[in-house]
Amino acid sequence: MKPPRIIENSPLARIARIVLQSRSVAMVLGNSIHLSGTTRDEFLQDPYWVAHEMCHIRQFREHGPAKFLWKYLVESARVGYFNNRFEAEARLAGRLDAHLYAGNKPLPDPEHMHKGARG
Repeated sequence: MKPPRIIENSPLARIARIVLQSRSVAMVLGNSIHLSGTTRDEFLQDPYWVAHEMCHIRQFREHGPAKFLWKYLVESARVGYFNNRFEAEARLAGRLDAHLYAGNKPLPDPEHMHKGARG
C-alpha cells in the first residue's frame, strides 16, 4: 500500500472545521489526510493526532471507501460524532499507538496498528 498523503489547506477539511467549530481539523478520505487550520509539520508533531487519523485510514481500507463513509455517516446520525464507534476506536488507537509516531517518525503502515474494540 502507498503511504498516506497529507493535504494542507484542504477545502473539505475547512468545511469540517466550520461544522465542528474547531480551530484545526484533520480528516481522512481514503488514503489522504486533509488538514485545515494546521500545517503538516504541526500535525506530525502530535503523535496522538497522527495515530487517530491513521486509524481512520485503516478503517477506510477495511470497509472500503463507500461502505466506510456510509457506515460512518449513519453511525454519526444515530449516536452523534463523539459517540460514533469509529471515532471511539480512533481515540483508543490514538492513546495506544501514539508511541509509533513520536519523534516525527515516518508514517508506518496502519495495518500494524492496534485494531481497537469492534462493535
